[in-house]
Amino acid sequence: MLDDVISTDDYLFYVDDALDGIAHTLRVLGDDAANAQPGFPGANSPYAIATHCLGVMEHWGGARVAGRTVERDRAAEFTASGPVDELVRRLDAAKRQLRLDVAGLDPAAPLHEHPTPRDAGHPASRSRGGALMHVYEELAQHRGQLEITRDVLQARALG
Repeated sequence: MLDDVISTDDYLFYVDDALDGIAHTLRVLGDDAANAQPGFPGANSPYAIATHCLGVMEHWGGARVAGRTVERDRAAEFTASGPVDELVRRLDAAKRQLRLDVAGLDPAAPLHEHPTPRDAGHPASRSRGGALMHVYEELAQHRGQLEITRDVLQARALG
């Protein structure tokens, strides 16, 4: 994959670490807190943040990098709710799927889908390697957002 710069295994290590951190935070919160919103306008629940991460992986890794047909309802990601155990299973499945999606990948190859006007010119739209870096960027960013959201929810619960 990125063997001239980073090995596929190294890339997947960092993706797995982000996803494992997300799963850990969800487990710490439990079902009630994971589905709660932190109480300020535009904020998302931890469950919604993690669901959005799955959507990012499917769209950028599955459709644009691997060429799989993916149905994504981006707006619904931000209103998703449900049991943490189910979401953690989906995060684990996403890790396995990404391994399949990057197997034998040429990082310089063009994307399977043409970029949207909004994405045109962004490095994530220039190559499959760029799209994969975007996947990691989003996971790392949202992992941090999730941890801050956890802190807000826990502080609110303490009164």
